[in-house]
Amino acid sequence: MEKKAEAYIRTYHMLEQGSRVVAAVSGGADSVCLLHILVSLKERFDLKIQAVHIHHGLRGAEADRDARFVRELSDMWEVPCLVVYRNAASYAAEKGISVEEAGRELRYQALYEAAKALGGAKIAVAHHQEDQAETILHNLFRGSGLKGLGGMAPVRDDIIRPLLCFGRREILGYLKSRQIPWRQDSTNDCMDYTRNKLRHKVLPTVCQEVNSQAVEHIVAAGERMRQAQAYFEAEAQRLWRNYGQTQGDSQGRYRRLGISKEVITGLPHIVQAYMVMEMTSRLWGSRRDISAVHVEQVLDLTKKETGKSFLLPWGIRAYREYDMIWMEIGQKEAKKEPALLLDHPSFSVKCFPASVLREKHQKIPEKKYTKWFDYDKIKGTLSVRTRQTGDYFTLKDGKKKTVKAFMIDEKIPRSKRDEMLLLAEGHHVLWIIGCRISEFYKITDETQQILQVKTDGGEEHGGEDSCPDFRGGCEQEDQ
Repeated sequence: MEKKAEAYIRTYHMLEQGSRVVAAVSGGADSVCLLHILVSLKERFDLKIQAVHIHHGLRGAEADRDARFVRELSDMWEVPCLVVYRNAASYAAEKGISVEEAGRELRYQALYEAAKALGGAKIAVAHHQEDQAETILHNLFRGSGLKGLGGMAPVRDDIIRPLLCFGRREILGYLKSRQIPWRQDSTNDCMDYTRNKLRHKVLPTVCQEVNSQAVEHIVAAGERMRQAQAYFEAEAQRLWRNYGQTQGDSQGRYRRLGISKEVITGLPHIVQAYMVMEMTSRLWGSRRDISAVHVEQVLDLTKKETGKSFLLPWGIRAYREYDMIWMEIGQKEAKKEPALLLDHPSFSVKCFPASVLREKHQKIPEKKYTKWFDYDKIKGTLSVRTRQTGDYFTLKDGKKKTVKAFMIDEKIPRSKRDEMLLLAEGHHVLWIIGCRISEFYKITDETQQILQVKTDGGEEHGGEDSCPDFRGGCEQEDQ
C-alpha cells in the first residue's frame, strides 16, 4: 500500500521534495491510515508533516477521547499535532445551516489556517474509494452535471487525497496487519445523514445484490466524467478565445461579455452549455450557483426577440441584443424582471407594484397556495425544489430555523419530507409549500415591488379561490 500510495502521489504530482503537509486526522481508521502512510513516505519526499484534529464541540466525552488519542498517536510517530476547538452547533445556528455542513466548513477553515501558518502547506484528507462512490451517487441523485458526477479530484488547489486509490477493506487490512489502533465516531452510524444512508444501506445492497465490484466501477466512471468535463471546459475556452467579445469601462465598474447567436447555435448543445458557464466564470470568477436551469434560460435567449432579459445569480443580467447574447454586471438595470426558475408546471408567477394595493386599500389575503413576497429583498434567483441540507427560513424575531427542524417539530412523517416542495433563494426558503413562509420576505410598508407565486391555482389543494384581481394596467405577463 505504501508503494501504491507513493505511485499515486507521484502520478498526480501531489507532493514534491521538501513539501509541507497538513494532515486532517479525526482519529478514525481512514485518517489514521493517511497519517501513517505520510509518515512512512516522510524520508522519500523529505516531508514536514503536521497533524490537525478539529474538535467540533459535539459528542461530549467521546470527542475529548478522540482528541487525546490523536495527540498520543502523533507523539508516538513524532509528528507535531494541533487540536483546534470549534463549536459546530453554535456556528450552524448562526449561519442557518445543518450541523453536518457547519462541521465541514469549520473543519476546512481550520485546515487552511494551519496550512497557511505552516508556510503554504498542502492539505491531505483521507477520502477513499467508498467516499468517492458515495459522492458520485449523491451528486447523481441531486441531478448534478459532469463535474458533480466526476466526484472528488485527487488534487484540487492545495487539497490532496492520497488514499483515493484505496478501498475501505485495504485500509482496514493495512491497519490491522500493523496493529495500529483507531477510534470509531458514533455519528458515522447515524442514519440522519444522507451520506451514512448511502454508506450503510445503498452501496452494501448494490455490492451484494447487483455487482460486488460496484464501488470500483462507479469510481472508474467518475474518472471518465472528469476527463469529459476537462475536455468540454478546454473546448469552451478555445471557442471563447476565437469568438468571444468583452466590453467595459476603464475603472472595471461595468463589464459585459457577448457571443453571437450564430456561433452559439452552431455548436452541439453540450458545448453551448459549457460556453455559457465559461462566460459566467469569466464575468464573476466562479461558476458556483449556476444551475442547468440557468444555462437553459441563457440558451433560450437565442430563440427570443431582441430586448429579452433575465437575472442570474450575483446580479448578472443575461439578454438578447439583435444577433448577440450578452451577460453583464455592474450596470444599473432599467427594469427588474422576476428571477424565478419555474421549470415546475404547477407554478405561476407575476410581479406588480405595491402601490396597487395601497391605492385600492387592499390587504394581502391569507391563502394557503398563493403567496405574496417582498420582491425587493430577492437578490438571487429563486427555484422550486425539494429540501437540501442547509435549508432554513427566518422567524419573526430574526432568528433562523432549519427546514429539517421545522418538519420534525410539525411531526411531518419522514417519508413525506423529501416530497415537499420549497420555493428557495439559495438555501433561504421563502415558502414551504402548503405550510409557512419566511418572515424575511414578508411585505412591509417599505415594499416597492410584490412577487406573487401561485401553485395549481388552488384547485388541487382544497378549492382555493383565484388570486385577487390586480388589473388596471399594472399586471405583468406571467413568467
